[in-house]
Amino acid sequence: MEKRNTIQKKLVLETVRKLHSHPSAEQVYDFVSAEHPTISKATVYRNLNSLVEDGLLQKIAMPCEADRFDDTVEEHYHLRCLGCNKVMDLPMEYQRELNEKAAQNSECTIEAHNLLFIGWCKHCK
Repeated sequence: MEKRNTIQKKLVLETVRKLHSHPSAEQVYDFVSAEHPTISKATVYRNLNSLVEDGLLQKIAMPCEADRFDDTVEEHYHLRCLGCNKVMDLPMEYQRELNEKAAQNSECTIEAHNLLFIGWCKHCK
């Protein structure tokens, strides 16, 4: 079944790109609904997940809080600041060899990894 590209889906994608702050679904909804009050929260959530499935957004699992969404879909790392709670891209090369090391040490098949660094951003440290 082919997925439809709807106006709502386009709005959600444009919002994540515009915010470029790794927003949560709730933040995306707040931003979109401010300009388009008839859009439902369920529509925003559904479209975020659809955009992740389509490879247009990346979902960042956050321990003990809501997932965040990123418009940069290439493999990369993130930092969550302990001071301001912002999530940001880390400018470092993705370490593909960690997949192989983990596989060798665990007898598992490792497809990818997702590391979230936790520390202080340059403004809060």
